[in-house]
Amino acid sequence: MEEIDLKELFEFFMSKIGLLIVITVCVCLLGSIYGLFLQTPMYSSYTTVVLSSETTITQTDVTLNKNLVNTYAEIVKSRRVLDQVIDELLLDSSYEQMVGKISVSTVNNTEIIKITVNDKNPNKAKNIANSTANYFTKEIVELYDMNNVNVLDEAIISEKPYNINIIKQLVLYFAIGFILGIGILFIIYYFDRTIKSIEQVEQKIKLPILGGVQDNSRGGK
Repeated sequence: MEEIDLKELFEFFMSKIGLLIVITVCVCLLGSIYGLFLQTPMYSSYTTVVLSSETTITQTDVTLNKNLVNTYAEIVKSRRVLDQVIDELLLDSSYEQMVGKISVSTVNNTEIIKITVNDKNPNKAKNIANSTANYFTKEIVELYDMNNVNVLDEAIISEKPYNINIIKQLVLYFAIGFILGIGILFIIYYFDRTIKSIEQVEQKIKLPILGGVQDNSRGGK
């Protein structure tokens, strides 16, 4: 592999700084256009349910509830629950599409379950989250014959899309454009076989140059 002269490489990059700026700006512009006009805004709403009891809670109850969290998470996304949500809200979504919109997690390793719904319609995201939580609590009563799950916070409409942040995206596009520009310039430099200086000739033939010919193509005599 041919050795790369770092000084020569740096000088080449400096001579092509205009091209680097153009590439970076173009990527930023294209990314901004995509974010502002083409990217589909997605909204996120969530509701929380707490594992509790109407009677005094013992340490055994707390431990049991924590062990059931993963089971409850699967019940939230079951057909038994989501099919009822689809019917109630008259959604034209399949069960598979609904599962893709819903995520279930615990809050800071507590007995609180967070049901999050993502959708391009903020009102629909809120309604799906609340309906899912309601049907989930009803199914727990039937499946386990106990009232130990209650809605803690109902979902509200999200005013801003979670997947669009122009400032953060612009920083990302700038980094991508800069790295892409550096890569393109390096490829141009690496595959450029033209001789640009006496030093390059000496380096290639491994012999000293005794003399040179003056370039008079720019008006010299």
